[in-house]
This record gives sequence, C-alpha cells and structure tokens, in this order.
Amino acid sequence: MPATPSPTDVLVIGAGVAGLACARDLLGAGLDVRVLEASDGVGGRMRSDRVDGFVVDRGFQVFNTSYPQVRRRLALRDLRLRPFTPGALIHTGRGWLLFTDPTRSARTLPDLLSGRLAGPGDLAALALMSGRDVLAPAAWVKRSEDRTTRTALAAAGFSDAFVERFFRPFLSGIFLEDRLETSSRFFHLVWRSMLRGTLCLPADGMGAVPRALAAALPADAVRLETPVERLTDDGVETAAGDALPARAVVVATGSGAATALLPGLDVPPSRVVTTYYHVAPRSPLPEPTLLIDERRRVLNTCVLSEVVPGYAPAGSALVATSVLGADAGGREDAVRRALSELYGADTGDWDLLTVRTITEALPAMPPPQSLLRTSRVAPGRYVCGDHRATGSVQGAMASGARAAREVLRDLAR
Repeated sequence: MPATPSPTDVLVIGAGVAGLACARDLLGAGLDVRVLEASDGVGGRMRSDRVDGFVVDRGFQVFNTSYPQVRRRLALRDLRLRPFTPGALIHTGRGWLLFTDPTRSARTLPDLLSGRLAGPGDLAALALMSGRDVLAPAAWVKRSEDRTTRTALAAAGFSDAFVERFFRPFLSGIFLEDRLETSSRFFHLVWRSMLRGTLCLPADGMGAVPRALAAALPADAVRLETPVERLTDDGVETAAGDALPARAVVVATGSGAATALLPGLDVPPSRVVTTYYHVAPRSPLPEPTLLIDERRRVLNTCVLSEVVPGYAPAGSALVATSVLGADAGGREDAVRRALSELYGADTGDWDLLTVRTITEALPAMPPPQSLLRTSRVAPGRYVCGDHRATGSVQGAMASGARAAREVLRDLAR
C-alpha cells in the first residue's frame, strides 16, 4: 500500500488568475503550496489559442492598466501591451459617432461640440461624474449608495436619449446584460478605471497575463491535467484517485466547478457571451477602435489585428464580434448581416474562423453588490474567484489575495 504523502500547507484548485494570485501570496509568506489545474494550461477563462495562425482569446477581453492588482503583480512592459483607441465608435442610423476622452484625443470634439452625440446637459453630467469618479478615493466610491446603473445615470442628470445612444450599448459589452441592472458601485469603479488607465491587449494574447503570473511561481508549484474529484476531510482526492492531504484547500475555480466541490455554496448567476471570429481579406476599419451598435444587434465588434497586428497572419484581418447568450442556428448569419452594415463592408467573403461561447463569462452583479466577500466557507476550506468579488481581472485577483490573507491568518492560530 503506497505511503500517504506528507500534507501540503495549502492546495489551490484552479490555475486561473484568482488561484495564481492566491498561490503567489501564500508562497511569498513561506508556505508550501501546490496549484492543481484540470486543463492543460494556466489561465482558466483567460487563455489564448492558436487557430490556423491566428491568436484567438477565449472570448473578447481587454486588459486595463489601472487595476491596482495588475500593477502590483505584473511587469506591464513585459506584456508588450498595444492600446485601443480610448473610447468607442458608435454606429447610429445616421452614421458613425466617435466618443473618446477629450483629454486624450481631440478627435471626439466635433461630435461632442456639435451636439450630435450629446446635448449640453449630458456633457455637463458627464464632466461632473467623470471628475468625481477619477478624483475621489476608491473607498468613497465603494461606500456610495448602491442602485442599478440605469437609476444612477438618471440621477446623475443624463437624458434617456444619451443613455440609449451611448451608455446602454457600451456598458452592455462590459456587464454582459443590456438592461443596465448592474450595481452602480461597480459601474463607477469601471468608469474610474477606464479614465485612469488604458485598455490594451498583450502582444501574445490575453493568455500572456496568467502565464506571467505562473512564471513567478516555482517550477513545480502548478500541476496541470490534475482534475480534483472531491474534497476530503484531509485534503482532496483527484480524478485519478490520488489522495493529497493539506492543512487548507482553496477552491479557485469558476462558479459551477466551485459548487460541485462545495455543495451549497452561494454563487450568483452567470452571464453567457458568444464571440464570433471572422477572417477578412482586408481590415474593414483601419484603426484599433471598439465599434458599438446603437441598435444592440451585437454587443461590440473590433478588428483585433488593428490593435495587435500579430493576432492575424500578414494579408488578413481578424474581426471579433460578441453577442449575449449562446450560439444558435442562424445566429452567425444575422451577425454577419449586422457587421456588413456596421462596417459598411461586404462580409460575404469573410470566413468564420471559430466561435467561442463562454458560459461563465461574468457573475451577475445586481445591487446591493458586495464588492469582496469572505473566502472562508468552512474550517480549512476557502473559495475565491470573480464570483466572490467583481467580474473583472481586478476582482479575481483581489479575491485571490483575500483568500491568501485569510488562510495565513487561520493557519497562524
């Protein structure tokens, strides 16, 4: 009978950004830590695949340079970040309107000052809200009254017309819901982060972010292709039947896997998003800009190879378009028709490269929203991930950091 291995201090289940952040903090405190990952690579939902020479992220994602956890844990220069144009291009029934931060680019001024995008009242409300969010301490934003984003925008003085033209289609792609029912606290934190930072893509895809986190760990800290079947009184049992003892176990998976390992765990509903990746023979929009649709036929679309040329081989362009919900019969045809109008291009010769449906893309975040919940669920059992905080890289990493702090506090007793 094989000998039982010596207990590890902490087993972390899941090598997404929450689990990797947790493991790094625990290792930095001197504990013996192992990360068990079911798949063949780190990153969870934040992975990038190579498909016929193209870089395909698992769903459309962006990297925000202002997140505190990101700046604490990553050398941004090593990611070779490529920025989006700040703001968005809005497709309306009367053509395109450009909305960008005028403090970064004067290109938006004609659409703003002409009143085509927003009236004087909306511009005043936008300046007041943006100034408050960017200058006020984050703690003040977190303590503000929580209500739906739509209610908060109305209270801030925005007209229904501006909300429908800009905020609703733009925020639908961030919240993955189109009724603006997400927590206003989270909205203000998102708005603050966009004003203070830059939205980018790493040159090697979003998967470069978790790979950088994993590279900071000891070489033997992460065990890939090691799915965990169940938690035991002493630790965990893997799908291969191996019993691995540990003083503490941190479940750092998505919400579905977390509830399977921790029955009765309270998790929010998940938002589902599908991204269609099309290959075009030439770029339909020669700039790194997010395009949104006032009619909301799609959440957003972007020529990824304009942001990072390496996302596509030379002589072609990669277009990513996201919609709410799962893929369905005939939906790609409807998306292609919408893209033809949005880009003003013939999409008949575009090839569908692949489709990515992410079933746990984000947690639902209605008010009142707790921005960071405790990780403790039972003695020696902890859980972290964006479903315990906010649906963002910042939320996932902050949740992992909190789990590490609580584990360290408990093991020291």
